[in-house]
Amino acid sequence: MSQGEQAEQREQAGQSERQGSVAVLGLGAMGHAFAANLVAAGYRVSVWNRSPGKANDLADKGARLANSPAEAVAGCQAVITMLPDLDVTREVLMGHDGALGAMQSEAALIQMGTLGVVETERLIEGVAAARPDIVFIDAPVSGTKAPAQQGSVTILASGDRARAGDFVEAIFDVLGQQTHWLGEAGQGARMKVVVNAWLIAMMQGIAETARLADTQGIDPETLWSVLEGGPLAVPYMKGKLDAIESRNFDPQMALQWGLKDAGLALEAGKNTPLPSLSQIRNLWADAVDDGYAEQDIAAIYAYLEKR
Repeated sequence: MSQGEQAEQREQAGQSERQGSVAVLGLGAMGHAFAANLVAAGYRVSVWNRSPGKANDLADKGARLANSPAEAVAGCQAVITMLPDLDVTREVLMGHDGALGAMQSEAALIQMGTLGVVETERLIEGVAAARPDIVFIDAPVSGTKAPAQQGSVTILASGDRARAGDFVEAIFDVLGQQTHWLGEAGQGARMKVVVNAWLIAMMQGIAETARLADTQGIDPETLWSVLEGGPLAVPYMKGKLDAIESRNFDPQMALQWGLKDAGLALEAGKNTPLPSLSQIRNLWADAVDDGYAEQDIAAIYAYLEKR
């Protein structure tokens, strides 16, 4: 069976199962986009966020607003967590009115936040000990706000694919352009830190190249026109050069989260020397301290310019 036929078969399965429900816990830029896309695709969606106001527009579209994680997940076949770190994720799942105890047996817990390798392993162990009847799927994504809104992120899935079933596959088809199943739970987190290490290094390279170009009287648009069509023309670079030229640093990926991900990559690398990533982490920490935390990672250009 071809990949196209498999996708069509999953879509048909998804259409037949969309009377089922999904809970989304965490409505930052990514979680909000996921919930909106699931509502638009015909799922019954319940949502919860620590700041309830972020869910108002989703309620207008048909999502059910819950007062607690436990209320949100009751009766759901799948629960998506998109939360900033392990501490918050554990609190939402296992704290007061936590989701884990309220989930129905054999429901899928789809962890999509960027938690890190060690942190994900701890979560997997904790969920297995508390609820072995839950299907844990580790599925962070490669992509930022705009791709999440467009349903075009890449999903780095790991866990028991067969046990997760067609319902989870159909959810992934709504949320992402492609899904890579990478093996046992935890492999998604490992791939995520590797991918983000490349993204961070690329962003720093783009910023420094644009700064050098500026010293030579070359604007970002002219730089891109020379690269475009050749092997060095990474599409990601075009978006960041546009942001630099317009000085529009509305966050697709906020610098504070890029800094967090650099730290997670270094943690995962353990004793492996990663000198460039270490230096970038230190530089981005300085930029965050200087007030750039909530701006896009492309704002590292503005920080370098200021220095």
